[in-house]
Amino acid sequence: MSAESNPVEYINHHLTNLCIGQCESMGFWSLKLDTLFISLGLAALLVYASYRVGRHLHLSEPGGMQNVLEVVVEFVDQQVKDIFPGRNPLIGPLAITVFLWVFLMNAMDLIPVDLLPKLAEVMGIHGFKAVPTTEIDTTFALALTVFALIIYYNVKIKGPLGYIKQFLFHPFGKYLVPINIIMTTIEEVAKPVSLGLRLFGNMFAGELVFLLIALLSLAGFGAAWLPQVILGTLWAIFHILVITIQAFIFMLLTIVYLAMAHTEEEH
Repeated sequence: MSAESNPVEYINHHLTNLCIGQCESMGFWSLKLDTLFISLGLAALLVYASYRVGRHLHLSEPGGMQNVLEVVVEFVDQQVKDIFPGRNPLIGPLAITVFLWVFLMNAMDLIPVDLLPKLAEVMGIHGFKAVPTTEIDTTFALALTVFALIIYYNVKIKGPLGYIKQFLFHPFGKYLVPINIIMTTIEEVAKPVSLGLRLFGNMFAGELVFLLIALLSLAGFGAAWLPQVILGTLWAIFHILVITIQAFIFMLLTIVYLAMAHTEEEH
C-alpha cells in the first residue's frame, strides 16, 4: 500500500480490525479478535508479573520491578484512603488493576503504528489494531463493569428501597418526583458514558496523530525525514503523559463513583 498516494486507504487500513462475524456493519455479533487478544494478553502479562514479584519479594534488597509495583501500590492506596469512605477490601485491588491494565492497553499506542500490522500481514492477516482502548467496545466494557459495581454497592449499602428513593427524591425533594427521576437517571447513566467516552476519545485521537505523523514520514525524503522523526519522537514523549493521565483518571473516577455508592448521604 502506498501511503503517500492514498493516505485515506492507509488510515482506513490501520483502523480495520481483525474481526469475525458481522464485521462490515460492526453489528452486535461482530467479534474483534485483535482487541481481545491484546487486552487479554496484557491482562495475563500483568497477572504473571504480579505473581513473579509476589513470589520473590525482598524486603531488604527489592528489585527493579518490585520497586515499580511498590510505588504504584502506595500511590493508588493513598488515592483510595483520600477518597473512599470506610473500608472495602475490594476497592484497593480493583483500583490498582484498573490503573495498570488501562495503562498497559494505552501504552500499546507507543509501538510504531506500522510494526504490528506489518507483522500481521506477513502471517496473512489483513487488518490488525494494536491499541484496545482506541476501541469504544473496550472502554465501554470497562465502564459498564464499573457501573455494575456501582449499582451493586448502591443496593447493598442503601438497600433496594434506599436506592429507589434516591431516584424519587434527589435532587429537588418529594414535590418534584418526575423531574427527580429524569435528573437522577441522567446522572447515573452519565457515569459509564463519561468513563467510556473520555478514554476512547483521547486514545483514538492520539492514534490518529501517530498515523498522520507516519504519513508525513512515509511521504518524506532526504532532509524532510529529520523534522518528521523529531515530531514523532516529541509526540511519543508527550503521549506517555497522556496515556498515564488517562489511566489515572479512569481509576480515580472509579474510586469516586464507588465511594458515592458507599455513602448513605444523598448527592
